[in-house]
Order: sequence, then C-alpha cells, then structure tokens
Amino acid sequence: MPQPSSTARPAAAVQPLRLVRPAAAASRRPWLIQGGMGVGVSGWRLARAVSREGQLGVVSGTALDVVLARVLQTGDPGGHARRALAAFPLPELAQTALDCYFREGGPGEGVPLRTTPRLRATGGAQADVLTVLGNFVEVWLAKEGHDGVVGINYLEKIQLATAPAMFGAILAGVDHVLVGAGVPGQIPALAARLARCEPCVTRIAVEGQEEPLDHLFDPQALLAGHLPGPLRRPEVLAIVSLPVLAAYLARDEATRPDGFVIETSGAGGHSAPPRGPMTLDAAGEPVYGPRDHPDLAKMAALGLPFWLAGGQASPEAVAAALAEGAAGVQIGSAFALCEESGMAPRLRTELRGRALAGTLTVRNDPAASPTAFPFKVAELAGTVSDPEVAAARRRVCDLGFLRTVVRGPRGLVYRCAAEPVGSYVRKGGDAADTEGRQCLCNGLLATIGLAQRRPGGRVEPPLVTIGKDLSFLPALSPDAGPYTAAEVVRWLATGAAAPARA
Repeated sequence: MPQPSSTARPAAAVQPLRLVRPAAAASRRPWLIQGGMGVGVSGWRLARAVSREGQLGVVSGTALDVVLARVLQTGDPGGHARRALAAFPLPELAQTALDCYFREGGPGEGVPLRTTPRLRATGGAQADVLTVLGNFVEVWLAKEGHDGVVGINYLEKIQLATAPAMFGAILAGVDHVLVGAGVPGQIPALAARLARCEPCVTRIAVEGQEEPLDHLFDPQALLAGHLPGPLRRPEVLAIVSLPVLAAYLARDEATRPDGFVIETSGAGGHSAPPRGPMTLDAAGEPVYGPRDHPDLAKMAALGLPFWLAGGQASPEAVAAALAEGAAGVQIGSAFALCEESGMAPRLRTELRGRALAGTLTVRNDPAASPTAFPFKVAELAGTVSDPEVAAARRRVCDLGFLRTVVRGPRGLVYRCAAEPVGSYVRKGGDAADTEGRQCLCNGLLATIGLAQRRPGGRVEPPLVTIGKDLSFLPALSPDAGPYTAAEVVRWLATGAAAPARA
C-alpha cells in the first residue's frame, strides 16, 4: 500500500466531490449540547446516550489516536474498536492499526503500553493515519444504532491534529464540529475542503517567526485514491468566551462558523484568562470581573445561534438561556459524573460523594496547564493535585499534544512547559515557565483508565478536571449514587421549550 503523505503537494488538481450539507439543520438544532470533556471522558458511550435522547452528544477529539492504540492494547473489551475499524472505507489502512497495537487479552502485568507516533509540522504520515482512524472509530461508535446527531470537540491549540482528526470524523458522518481553546478561524473552510476530500492547508503558529507554517494534509493520498461517496460538511460551532471574538469570526464568510458556544470561566477544563492584567485571589485563582461576562444582546445581534456554557446545569438555567435568546445550553460536569462517562468509576464516585458532603475543592489553577490557560483541577488524594504525588512523578513528555512549535537556531523544535526542565531550557524556554506545570496528556489518559506503566512498577497518576458548579448533584444524585445521561437530559428538559425525546 502506498505510504500516505501529509507534506507532498499533489501532482494534479483534485477533482472535488459533491458537498452534502446537513439536511434541515435548523429543525434538528438541539437545545442541549453535551460538553466534549477531557481525553475520553466524553467518549462514544456518553455521546451516543445523549444523542439517543434527541440532543447533541459530543465526543472529545483530543488524543483519540492514543486512545485507540491503548484500547486495542488492552484487548479491546467488547470488540467495539475492531467493529468500527471494520467499517473504515480502506480496510488495509485499518488493519495497520490492528497489526501494530491489538493484543488479545491485553498486556501482561506491569507491561508498558506501546508508544504512538507523534504529529509533526513536517512529515508524520503514520501519526496522521492513526489520528484519522481514532477519530473515525469514536464518531462511528457514537452514531451506531440510531439517527441522532453527534458532534466532536477539538482544541484549536492542537493544530497539527486538526485536519486528519476532522477528516476521520467526517468519514464517520459527524454532524457538528466544536472548536475552542484559541481562535478557530480556519475551521469552517477546512471542514468544507475535507468534506470534498481536497488537499487542505492548516496554518500552524510557530513561536519565533512571524509567518505561520503551512501544514498540508491530503485526504486522497491518505486513502491511496480510494475515495468514499459524497461526504457531509459538518456544522461548525466556535467555542468563545466573549462576543468580541464571535464578532471577529462572523464578519468574514471564510471564518464564519454556523454558531457559537459561549463558555464562561465556570466551565470545567481550560477557561479563557480574565480580560486585562491577571489578578489572583487569596486562594491563588484568577479573578474574573464584569468585562468577562458576555453581552448576550450583542451575541443575538450576530444572527447566529449560540449556546451558553458554564454553570448552566439546571432546568431554571435552561429556561433563562432560552428566554435570553440562546438556542440552548452546553452541559459538561453533570455528564462527566454519570454512568456513561469515560471517567474511571472510582473517581466519579468519590467526586459525587465529596461534592455532596461539601469537602470537594476545585481550583481554577493558573499554572497547571502547559498552555498557560487557567485549568480546573479537582483536589483528590492519589491524583496529580496531591503535592506529594506531583513531586514523586518523573517529568516526561512522551505524548506531546500540547507542545508548541518553536523556530530554533537549528530549525523547528517542539517544546512543552510540562516536559523535563532541562529539555525545555535547552530548547530556548525559560525555566520559570515550567513551575507548577502538569502533564495533562498523561494525567487525563490515566483518568479514563488508560494510564501508562513506567519502569519500577510506577503508573501515571490521574489528573481530574470538573466544573466548579456541582449544584446539580442533589437533584440527580441525592445519595451520591449513580445516575444516567438520560436522567440528566430529562431533568433539564423540564426547563426547555421542547421536551426530550422519550
């Protein structure tokens, strides 16, 4: 099979395929979007459960190449990944992942999981293939067995993965693409070109040079000329914190999304820093003020649908959002703690119990993320939030999704503030920037039960993120017991104009 290429330009112009837009998109517009949380917390099981309730189920698109490789190495319980790979339009390409990673019965006790190739600004064909496959598998499984709508959530920060990841999702029929953690101006045009299987260029920000780097991804080369039938361009929802960014994206047809999610600082995971100089409170958390509250009248004036996110998990909040002109709400934390969530069951149980008991602290840590964006960290024993656990963990950067591309004196290098300090400094970084930084890649994979095993019997500890507002728990889990995604949707539906589908 010809090796797919992500850098060589095609010798001839590509014959564009017919672009099929979503049919009757407005009539299928959900009032509820389930948040695309973490690495695998918003997995296919959760997205499918929400979608079957008539709302927008969303899978997290972060690190799905590693998720697929590790699921296969643990024996693929239930055979779900292998079932999805069997549906991939080029079987030979799917077989490469099975040959490389599948282990019948899983690895032996303490055996390290095989590493995966890293995405690079130049080259990286093997990483592109695994990224396409991982995204295809997750979306295909989320859409299996029903006709509801499914979305996928990406971080604009992880630019090297954007095109292959989105192409894999489009091949599986994804209905919506949600993108945050940056300015997702490239996404609408990329979505259109990928749906036509055309070569496309992602502009990669490079620290140390003014002009971004052109990163080519060619779907035809990857599929070795075996083009699928007509593909649908998914609707693109930009995740922003304020109307000023929404207005910037909406002013140009090339950058205009199909809608917005307005995410405030109360949401879990990353949040935008406060406007103006960073000020910390007595607990060391960023202080947000009036300038950080979105003006919903300005959002409505843009003429595009928008959803509110961050502290919206109640029927009253749903009703209020609709009354203010929003199309609905996006909810994360209530789904992160439900039974279909990808979060390890023991962590879900502890979070619910401690939150109800009033003993859970969730910090909006300004230093934890290598991106330098504030990041919510739940303080749980045995996780990276524990200073002793963090200090005992050996710094390593073997996944690298949050690396920054840097122009060094000898060419491009990849730098992450959570990598070993010496490595970071050798690449031109300031050692002060590494203080307090945590490896989100390894920590979030451990949170869903896919932790890497290290020499000496060490296992990567989890890093748990959740929203600060968990006031929904008394209604959904008064005894700290389990509840389902369907129960979340049906409870929230009492505040919506249209009831959830039974």
